[in-house]
Amino acid sequence: MGTPDFAVGVLQQLVETDHNIVGVITAPDKPAGRGRKLAQSAVKEYALSKGLPILQPTHLKDEHFLAELRSLRANLQIVVAFRMLPKAVWAMPEYGTFNLHASLLPQYRGAAPINWAIINDEHTTGVTTFFIDDKIDTGAIIDWEDIMLDARETAGTLHDKLMELGADLVVQTTKSIAEGTVTTTPQPPLAELKEAPKLTPENTRIDWQGSARSIDCFIRGLSPYPVAWTTLIQNKEELKCKIYAAHPETEPHSYAPGTIFCDKKEIKVAVQGAYICIDELQLPGKKKMTARDLLNGFLFDEDAKFV
Repeated sequence: MGTPDFAVGVLQQLVETDHNIVGVITAPDKPAGRGRKLAQSAVKEYALSKGLPILQPTHLKDEHFLAELRSLRANLQIVVAFRMLPKAVWAMPEYGTFNLHASLLPQYRGAAPINWAIINDEHTTGVTTFFIDDKIDTGAIIDWEDIMLDARETAGTLHDKLMELGADLVVQTTKSIAEGTVTTTPQPPLAELKEAPKLTPENTRIDWQGSARSIDCFIRGLSPYPVAWTTLIQNKEELKCKIYAAHPETEPHSYAPGTIFCDKKEIKVAVQGAYICIDELQLPGKKKMTARDLLNGFLFDEDAKFV
């Protein structure tokens, strides 16, 4: 059971290690792009390429879907980046249902653990398998693997590393369940739990009042998706600007946060005691481009600023 690219790597590993995949459950096709044509999930595309049976329920408690799911006669269900399951679904198989989560549980429960680990400047993260229960990401832990984050890690690079690590862990967990050697550990209570809520326009906006380090982590943690954004005040207009890549530059100054400085090849934004140098960005109606390329044809007003 899964939908995005992250789940494809796991499914592919299960297929290539000769596990018997009796069915793939994924999201319904959704309109996408300017033409609003129906688009298939990444998991569905892969499942079709391998001739695997596919179910795309809209409602997971629907009796017709539950009957179809029973007819597959799966003895184990594996969930990767899907939806919260009702008990009628997760309790169905003989060996239960386990989930792969892209964090070291109980930290970063929620929809966007990869992004928030980078945003919060973590040095270590990982993947965890656990048996699903009736709450979100709280079930008994089966196994885990950790990984160190690189200094310039992005959500995109960490996604690919954890997908590979997670695929191996799912195969390992499946093997222990099949052999009857699986053991579990309740998630430990922690004094401070860091959450990984869904990313929204509200919590992906850059706060230029922050430190250079925190803004750098924020931009990297949202790149390449869903992308950190800010408002550009330009000629008294407000333009939504996406920042795909940037880096900090330590240099004391007394300018107001958000003040923009440009030359022919560089865009620098003042923050507390430093600058953020923008490497790649996108303005409304334009394609994503480097700062140098943008400056070839776009002139920032002398009073332009990011807010």
